Amino acid sequence: MKAGVQMYTLREFCKTPKDTSETMKKVKEIGFNIIQASGITEPKDPKELKKIADENGLTICSTHTSYQRIIEETEKVIEEHKILGCEAIICPGLPKELHNKEGYLKVAKDFEKVLPKIKENGLILGYHNHGIEFERYDGKTGLEILIENCEGLEAEIDTYWVQFGGGDPSFWIERFSGRVSETHFKDMGIIDNQQVMPPIGEGNLNWKRIVESCKKAGVRYCLIEMDRSTIDPFESLKISLENMKKWSISP
Repeated sequence: MKAGVQMYTLREFCKTPKDTSETMKKVKEIGFNIIQASGITEPKDPKELKKIADENGLTICSTHTSYQRIIEETEKVIEEHKILGCEAIICPGLPKELHNKEGYLKVAKDFEKVLPKIKENGLILGYHNHGIEFERYDGKTGLEILIENCEGLEAEIDTYWVQFGGGDPSFWIERFSGRVSETHFKDMGIIDNQQVMPPIGEGNLNWKRIVESCKKAGVRYCLIEMDRSTIDPFESLKISLENMKKWSISP
């Protein structure tokens, strides 16, 4: 398994091409080789983004691309991901009105229509969870309804949001074993009785079990993300990587 950075963590430092290049340089200096493209304001042109990543010795394993674009601009999205050299297209969530049983079934059908073209081009399609997908409908979570009704769709399990939704991250990683090539490593801690996102390994999630589950499930990329870091995000990434190295997760 490889450790990487979800660039959404550093979105405030990716407002211009120059900023993005300097940020990627820092990411490389910390010790990372892999990133997920998300939250980068500029550059928008995939060729320019790929050039910046290459110049800084970084590989883009995947992106977060909207549900609408995936189903409405499938060929363009595929072309962009091939330019970036990505392995996966990840949908980061759904419009509010689709978070119900009928909505998940609709999305599953929509994804089924575009999956053959995506696979034909050597790419993976995945879905990233928040907490809302763990609401149950007739005994099934929204995430189960979506994944079970779309053969070939992967789950990008976000550890924090599983816990937030009342679930066990390890259980859900193993629940979709073989269909979880990427995960979001996001810790959960508590400060002043508020849930926070500290560096990986500095909060309260059971990382020993999570890492074991990732190995069992065939996870390839463990992407670090802090939506709102408790400390300087670059320092948080550094601490996270050092902790992950102790768990035999290399950059």
